[in-house]
Amino acid sequence: MFSLTQTTSRQREIIEVVFGNGWDYMRGLLTGGKTGKTDEPNLPPPAVLRKVLVELGPVYVKLGQLLSTRPDLLPGEYVEALTDLQANVPAVGWSEVEIQIRQQLRQPLEDVFSSINPQAVAAGSIAQTHRATLKTGQDVALKVQRPGIEVIVAQDIALIRSLAELVSRTNFGEDYDIVGLAEEFATALQAELDFSQEAGYTDQLRRNLSTSRWFDPTQIVVPEIYWDLTSKKLMVMEWLDGVPLLLAKLPAMRDGKDADTQRKELTTLLFRAFLQQLYIDGFFHADPHPGNLFYLSDGRLALLDCGMVGRLDPRTQQILTEMLLAIVDLDAQRCAQLTLELAESGQPVSLSRLANDYDRMLRKYYNISLSQINFSQVFYEVLQVARNNKIRLPSNMGLYAKTLANLEGVARSFDPEINLLDEIKPLMTDLFRRQLLGDNPLQTVLRTALDLKSLSLQSPRQLELLLDRVTSETLRWNITIRDLDPLRRSMDDSANRLSFSVVVGSLIIGAAIISSNAQTSQLSLISNVLFATASFLGLWLAISILRSGRLR
Repeated sequence: MFSLTQTTSRQREIIEVVFGNGWDYMRGLLTGGKTGKTDEPNLPPPAVLRKVLVELGPVYVKLGQLLSTRPDLLPGEYVEALTDLQANVPAVGWSEVEIQIRQQLRQPLEDVFSSINPQAVAAGSIAQTHRATLKTGQDVALKVQRPGIEVIVAQDIALIRSLAELVSRTNFGEDYDIVGLAEEFATALQAELDFSQEAGYTDQLRRNLSTSRWFDPTQIVVPEIYWDLTSKKLMVMEWLDGVPLLLAKLPAMRDGKDADTQRKELTTLLFRAFLQQLYIDGFFHADPHPGNLFYLSDGRLALLDCGMVGRLDPRTQQILTEMLLAIVDLDAQRCAQLTLELAESGQPVSLSRLANDYDRMLRKYYNISLSQINFSQVFYEVLQVARNNKIRLPSNMGLYAKTLANLEGVARSFDPEINLLDEIKPLMTDLFRRQLLGDNPLQTVLRTALDLKSLSLQSPRQLELLLDRVTSETLRWNITIRDLDPLRRSMDDSANRLSFSVVVGSLIIGAAIISSNAQTSQLSLISNVLFATASFLGLWLAISILRSGRLR
C-alpha cells in the first residue's frame, strides 16, 4: 500500500513525478486519498501520460508500450500517443557491457570474436546492440542485456502490482481486470528479459516464412540466430545491411523494374507476409513499426526484433477472417455476433444494443469507397464499441489490432497509392477455402467421412436407448429456464393472496350465519369475534397489497 509516511526511495520518486505532472487521480491512489468504488480512473491527457511514463524510466516505458497494444482498454488517442514510446536511455559504457558479454559466453571473448564495435548501434530500455565480427569472418549483431536491469524490473513490477490492486477496487478495475493486466505485463516483461525466448520466437518466425503460397519466401528475411553463442542475457544473430523501410531510397531501376513498381511489390510482399502470419500461421510479429522493417541493400525485406509476438488459435483466426468480411460488407449485425463469439464467457450483453452501436459506427462509412477505408481504424472502433458495452475481449485482440494499425500505417507511408482492399481480396477466397477444407483437403474429406460413419453407426443405438427410456419411464429431463424462480415466487404470492381472501370471506359468511341465528349471548359474542377477526385480516390483506404488491 502506498502512503507518504512509509515509502521506499522508488515510491517517493514515482510520487514526485505524478505530483509534478498534476495527475490528481493517481495522486489520490498513491497518498491513500479517497477514491470511491465507482470512481473511473481519470487519465491525464495522452501527452502528459506519455511524459509521466518516460520520466518514470524504462519499466514504465515498457508498460506504456504494452498499453498501446490494448485498444480494447484505452481510447484511440492514448494508443496513438503510446505506440512509438521509447525510453530516453543512454547506452551503457563498454566496460560494463564487456563484462556482461564475457559472463554469458562459454569461452573467452577473444576466441569467439575478431572485433566488436564498442559503440552501440542502438540502445533501448532493456538492452543495447553492438556490431561484431566472428573469427569465421561473419558479421553479427550482439544484443546485450543492460547490467542490473533485473533489480529495477523486480522493484517496479512489485509497485505496479500494488497500484493494480488499488484500481481493482473500483468498478473499472472489476470490469477490465486490471490485476490481470498487471500480471500480463509482469509476465511479458520477465519474458523479455530472457533473450533465449526471443531467439526461439525469431527462429519460429523464420521457419514459418520460409514457405508460402502467397509470396516469394526468398524475398523476406528474418535474421538467423547463433544458438551456440546465445544465452538468457546475450543474443547473437545475423547482421543485416539495410535501412528502415521508410528511409529507403529505391534504385531507379532494379531487375528491369522502376522505383514505383518496386515500391508496389515491396508493399504487397509486406502485406502478404503479415496476413500469412495472422490468418494462416497463427503466430505473428506484433511490433511491425518502421524501425523493425528494414530494406536491405540487395532489395529484400527484413523483419527485426521479435521480442513481442502474438498468437491466434484456429477458432479466433476464423472469427477474425469473418469479421474482416463483415467490416467490408458494413454488416453491423454480423459484427455484433462475431464480437460475442470472441468475448470471454459469462458476460451478460444485449445483442440488439451492440448491433445498434455497430450500426451507428459503420453508418459513416456507407458513402465512402472501400479503397479509402482505414481498416485498422475501423477495427479500433469495433474494440471501442465492445469496451463501451463492457465486453471483455482476449488480450491478443489488442496485439492483433495494433499489428494491423502499424502495418497499415507503414504501408500507406511507404506507398500512398496503396489500395488495401486490392491487397486483401485475392487472398480471401484462399482463406475461406482453407477454413472449409484445411491445408489438406483429402485429409479433411476423409476425417468428415469417418465422423459421418461413426454417427451412422452410433445413431441407431442411441435412438434405441432413448425409446427404451421413454417406454420404461426412466427418462429424465434436466431443464434450466432463466428467470423461472421469480415467476414461481410470483405465482406462490398470488396463490397465497387468493387463499387468504377465501379464508377472510369464509369468516365473514360464518359470522353472518351465526349472527342471524343467534339465540344466546355466547353466540352473539362468537359472531362479533368472527366479524372483528375477518375485518382485521381483510384490512391487513388490503394494506399488504397496496404497499408491496404481494402478501408476505
